[in-house]
Amino acid sequence: MRTAIFITVRMDSSRLPNKTMRTILGRPVLEHIVQRAKQTKKFDEIVVCTTEREMDDQVADLACRLGVNVFRGSLEDKLERWNGAAMQYDIDYIVTFDGDDLFCDPYLLDMGAEQIQNAQYDFIEAPKGLICGAFTYAFTAKALAKVCGIKDSTDTEMMWTYFKDTGLFRTGYLEGVDDIYFSDEYRLTLDYPEDFTFFTKVFEYFNCVKNDVPLKDIVRYFREYPEIPKINIGRQQEFLENQRKKTKLVLKDNLQG
Repeated sequence: MRTAIFITVRMDSSRLPNKTMRTILGRPVLEHIVQRAKQTKKFDEIVVCTTEREMDDQVADLACRLGVNVFRGSLEDKLERWNGAAMQYDIDYIVTFDGDDLFCDPYLLDMGAEQIQNAQYDFIEAPKGLICGAFTYAFTAKALAKVCGIKDSTDTEMMWTYFKDTGLFRTGYLEGVDDIYFSDEYRLTLDYPEDFTFFTKVFEYFNCVKNDVPLKDIVRYFREYPEIPKINIGRQQEFLENQRKKTKLVLKDNLQG
């Protein structure tokens, strides 16, 4: 049974143009993301999932130079992109790593890999109150394929609703997470100019050119220097509201109601 990290990334971003290739400590964001993913221990593959558009050629090229796999698929339909990647690389279990969550924690990713394989769940999400950007989702390829068969929309950016809100899957939360990973005062995702300023300062403080500083150490730094997480936390409510507005569940006619 094969387990993979799917790094979901594409070039365009209306709020922070070209964010994937912006550089911190001389290295593009995507390189920092891949370096972080490579610190995990429980995965057979790392797959960068991007689109077939010409503008994303540089995403695929960089991923190949960094020695990880690439899958290119749908622009809007994240679920179909993942499903295609799972089939191409013969994956049974998937843990996602968003291409803008630079400090997503390798330890939590490994926990997600273990729990989706061993627990009786089809889908696992971050527990309530976990730091935004520390962990996202884990799910089985079988459940993913079923979701792709019941959805009736190609706009699946907010994909979790198809697992959680249909009543067709066994869902749960990542379990056994240390208290240090919980806070609503930190925002670890790259979506706005303030986020880029925040990440740059953290990388420069640790001089972490390999992006190998454990999240626990980063949290301790925030506690010592609370002005740092204040740089971008003001964007969190707007971010959450945008996600809420984009969340929609569209099923095929025979599954509605």
